[in-house]
Amino acid sequence: MNQKQIFLAHQAQTTHFPLMMEMAKAEGNYIYDTDGKKYLDLISGISVSHLGHGNFAVKEAIKNQVDDYMHLMVYGEFIQSPQIKLSQKLSSILPNNLDCIYLVNSGAEATDGGLKLAKRITKKSKIIANKNSYHGSTHAALSLNSDEYYKQAFRPLLPDIHFIEFNNLNDIEQVDEQTACVITEVVQGEAGYIPATLDFLKALRKRCDETCTLLIFDEIQSGMGKTGSMFAFEQYGVIPDILLLGKALGAGMPIGAFVSSKAMMNTLADEPILGHITTFGGHPVIAAAALAGINELERMDLMSSIPEKENLFRRNLIHPAIEKISGKGLMLAVQLDSFENNLKVIQHCMEAGLITDWFLFANNKIRIAPPLTITNEEITGACEIIVQSLNKVYGEK
Repeated sequence: MNQKQIFLAHQAQTTHFPLMMEMAKAEGNYIYDTDGKKYLDLISGISVSHLGHGNFAVKEAIKNQVDDYMHLMVYGEFIQSPQIKLSQKLSSILPNNLDCIYLVNSGAEATDGGLKLAKRITKKSKIIANKNSYHGSTHAALSLNSDEYYKQAFRPLLPDIHFIEFNNLNDIEQVDEQTACVITEVVQGEAGYIPATLDFLKALRKRCDETCTLLIFDEIQSGMGKTGSMFAFEQYGVIPDILLLGKALGAGMPIGAFVSSKAMMNTLADEPILGHITTFGGHPVIAAAALAGINELERMDLMSSIPEKENLFRRNLIHPAIEKISGKGLMLAVQLDSFENNLKVIQHCMEAGLITDWFLFANNKIRIAPPLTITNEEITGACEIIVQSLNKVYGEK
């Protein structure tokens, strides 16, 4: 059996139409298949590889930590230098009330942990999420998905979940004294990169304070510099009670974290003890990579160039078929008229050596979320490919 046959026979599939591209290596902003074809990565593994592929400092941190030790004990028992250095670093770049880090394996696990923490603190069960939000696919995270299509096969899920319209100020009145937490993305991801409005986040914060409700910000996809600041919420001046991180936090390695105050986190240590536990969360090799990734992001000063790069995409993506471009920073979505045409455009882009994708709840939008290391020349070239692909589907502009 060849690789493709083994892939189909023995690896669990998530759709009946996988891309089936057989990859050989990745370097910088490019991925190479086994035929030697070079692809510019315009989605960075769905917002993971924000430093590009194979960053030297991250690889060195991994190699050095492997030489010292790998897994030793479940999270929270042994004092392990990579874990505490990463936690200390995160605390130093976050507001004072977000000074205690719980390291897990993924963004979905961070969501689960954040929900547990909110229920433990408030002793309430009602949870409010946004329509068209995406917080992961584990049972608890899936419960926060407003689309019944994705939930119907897996019920029963978490009870007492309620949904409000993102950026709808009138819906905020649904937050009441029975609400444990409101969880919201600062930039909605799978809805097609929709930034929160300042009024919405401020009103949520005010209402949560009035009702003794905890406010959870999901920055799993928007964190780590993608919008021009380390965390998107910094641009709003609104601070959550619990912060969820993942994806690019690991600089290409699997990690997640939920973050809150030390006082709130301490509630997980008693009644019951081991209120949250993970075997591999905070794995020392991955923690070392994450720390190196944050340091590289700061050292390379990548965030200062994000507004210019966003504007370059917007200026060069001009075509009658483009209805609008939504998003913030290097989280952009190009809206077309239909999923069918969008899929054709994406396929033409792939053929031309450009990897892009669509969104779960906005399948008529092209996803643009490249590594932050993408150059202006690469942006211009990517836009040329997208416009040429639009011409092939819709005709010459």
